[in-house]
Amino acid sequence: MNFKLKKSEFDHFSDLASEWWLKNGKFKILHEIQPIRIKYVQDVINKKTLNKISILDLGCGGGLVSEGLYKLGANVTGIDFVKDNINAAKIHADKNNLKINYKKLNFENEKINSKFDVIVIFEVLEHLSNWKSFVKKIKLNLNPKGILIMSTINRNLLSKFLTIDLAENYLKWIPSNTHTYHKFIKPEELEYILIKNNFKNINFKGLEYQPLKNKWQLSQNTSVNYFCNCKLA
Repeated sequence: MNFKLKKSEFDHFSDLASEWWLKNGKFKILHEIQPIRIKYVQDVINKKTLNKISILDLGCGGGLVSEGLYKLGANVTGIDFVKDNINAAKIHADKNNLKINYKKLNFENEKINSKFDVIVIFEVLEHLSNWKSFVKKIKLNLNPKGILIMSTINRNLLSKFLTIDLAENYLKWIPSNTHTYHKFIKPEELEYILIKNNFKNINFKGLEYQPLKNKWQLSQNTSVNYFCNCKLA
C-alpha cells in the first residue's frame, strides 16, 4: 500500500512550521476553532477531564490540539511527518513545562507501535494519498472499544468555493495550496469505510462559520467542514 504524501504537500507544511503559535498568523483559524475542537473531544469521550486517557494526536502540526488535551489531564502523544512541525511543538511544550510525547514519524508508511484509548485525526485525511487504506491501518493502534475522532472537508461545489476559492485564494484565511479538491471526502464515503473496518456508533457534526456573528460553531450542516467520531467494535 502506498500512503506517501506528495512532496509538494511536505514542502508546503514545512514552510509554514514557524507560524503555528502566532494567533494572528497563517493558522489563525485553527486558533479560533481550538476551543470547539477540544470541547468536541471532551463531549465524545463524555468527560470534562481526561485523566489517564491515552490519546494520539495524529498529524499534530505544532501541537495546538495536543496541548489542549494534555492540559485536561490526558497522556498525549503527538505525531507529525514534518520535522519542523515537531520541533515547533517541542519548543512550545518545553517553554510551558508540558510533558507531551512528540515524535517525527511518517505515519503513512512507518509503523506506530503503541495503542491508544483515543486517536484524534484533525484535518489530515484530505491530505493523504490513500485515506481509505490509512483508516484500515490506523485502527490497529486503537485499544479495544477505542474511539476515533476526525475532522475533514466534504467534497462538493460549495465546499470547493468556500474552502479553496474564497478562504484560500481570495480572503487568504488559509495558506494557498493547502487543499486539493479531489481529495475532499464525502461523509457517506467516510461512513462506508468506517463500517467496512468494524467501527460502530458513527456520528457526524458540522462546523460552520457565521459571518454575522464572526464566529465558528458546531451545527448539523456537514456540507463543508465536519467532525466524525466512532468506536471500534
